[in-house]
Amino acid sequence: MDRAAAVARVEDIVETVESETMPVPVREVWVYGDVALGLDPIERLDVYVTKDILFKDAPERSEEFEKSHGVDGVGKTVRAEWADEHPDYLRANASGHAAPEKCLAAHLLPDDTDEPIHLEVCNASFDDNVTQRLKGAMARDDYEQILDPRGACLWVEGQRSPEAFQKLRDGEFVLPTLSGALEMLGMAADEADEAADAVRAYRDRQEGATVRGDIV
Repeated sequence: MDRAAAVARVEDIVETVESETMPVPVREVWVYGDVALGLDPIERLDVYVTKDILFKDAPERSEEFEKSHGVDGVGKTVRAEWADEHPDYLRANASGHAAPEKCLAAHLLPDDTDEPIHLEVCNASFDDNVTQRLKGAMARDDYEQILDPRGACLWVEGQRSPEAFQKLRDGEFVLPTLSGALEMLGMAADEADEAADAVRAYRDRQEGATVRGDIV
């Protein structure tokens, strides 16, 4: 993916979050990996969105949407107002429940895109999730789902960072290698090399637009 196109896509995502009703409250937008490293072109555009869990919205409307759209949980796990405005973006998980991460992906990424974009959605901040995922990976000796810690926050709590966007456009973030970053987080050197290889191999197998939801 051309670097300029990747940065433009991130700008579109931030503008959408800023100006439109989202299925769940969004607190942060980050980028990580290739685009933060200044590569051109990039293999994949990795975007991280921190969302709040929806506790009170309009639970009394859940049955209404289940009857009309076959999706349970609207007004509980995703906003009923958003579903009214964007019924075409309503997505469910395998059990038929509204899936916030899939709803966000449907809203934030072009419906017909085959661009190599990954959207990571979690209720925890990027830094906290990096740490939690790394601990879990080390405990299981399963490194594929490690979250690349080399990220940049572009938008938080309604505020865009013009400086971060400019550094992203200019490729001015100074970041270590993936194995080096993992070592800085406490991995032994040989384990960090193995983990970095596993993360790269996993990413190489992904195609087109992908989304992953996580709860910490």
